[in-house]
Amino acid sequence: MGRRKSGRDISGVIVLDKPLELTSNAALQQVRRFFDARKGGHTGALDPLATGVLPLCFGEATKLSHFALEADKTYVVTAKLGQRTSTSDAEGEVVEESPVNFSEQKLHEAINHFTGAQEQSPSMFSALKHEGRPLYYYARQGIDVPRKSRVITIHNITLMEWKGDLLTLEVTCSKGTYIRTLVDDMGQYLGCGAHVQALRRTWIEGVVGDMVTPEELAKRAAQCDPENGDFAALDELLQPCDSVIQQIPEVFIEASDAPRFCAGNPAQAIDAKPQPEEVILRVKTSDESDLLGLGFWRDNKIVPKRVLSIAKI
Repeated sequence: MGRRKSGRDISGVIVLDKPLELTSNAALQQVRRFFDARKGGHTGALDPLATGVLPLCFGEATKLSHFALEADKTYVVTAKLGQRTSTSDAEGEVVEESPVNFSEQKLHEAINHFTGAQEQSPSMFSALKHEGRPLYYYARQGIDVPRKSRVITIHNITLMEWKGDLLTLEVTCSKGTYIRTLVDDMGQYLGCGAHVQALRRTWIEGVVGDMVTPEELAKRAAQCDPENGDFAALDELLQPCDSVIQQIPEVFIEASDAPRFCAGNPAQAIDAKPQPEEVILRVKTSDESDLLGLGFWRDNKIVPKRVLSIAKI
């Protein structure tokens, strides 16, 4: 039997503003220690050189993190024009330099060209896992790992600023999009090369709640008394478990049916329009805001798919 993890059985979400040069897992473990949480996870890694929105799930909220991975995301990226690097970002060695002499019309052509569905090959300096380790782990040791291209969708690219050899774009895209690959490809299209100088994730579909920094959490932690089980200053920052999946539609059942649903049995929906079985639904009671779990529609009832044990029934 494996050793049981120590810590508190807390459930909820912290929307972290991940700082620069910190891996997503390191950020998670730091915050987990603040809360003395027994169980935690995140909803999709950010590269160490990226900052911004990183939802951290604790306790029962980890059951929902898988359903948040399909969400669209928005990034603000600053590209350095005229240079390609070995990593497609500022950390790598410059491997090619070219003059920046394209027109504004050519830039808008590039934006249009890279908007929409397309195939993209993940960068070796991404957080995509291979045999349990992120690709950047192998890349930094000079090991090349075969990667399959994938179909991604760039929903929108907005030109925010262009001054000399610095170009700032806002990109809204689908799951699996690698911004450093996009910037490198755009640089090639523009004929001058480019690499990522700064990258920040500003939005994830379905995620709500104010972001907090590690520094803000540290200040809150200093107000707590762990020896006496007092974590109130931190716990009041926890968002509800379903704050990472607000894009999933809600459906309601009678409070009297909650024990039945939470035991794994179908329950009758209240005033709900039938949905295809592949549509996942957030299930709540009509008189209680707590999430009971996730389900789907079948034979005019809501069938449990994932039930939360913290639901009040």
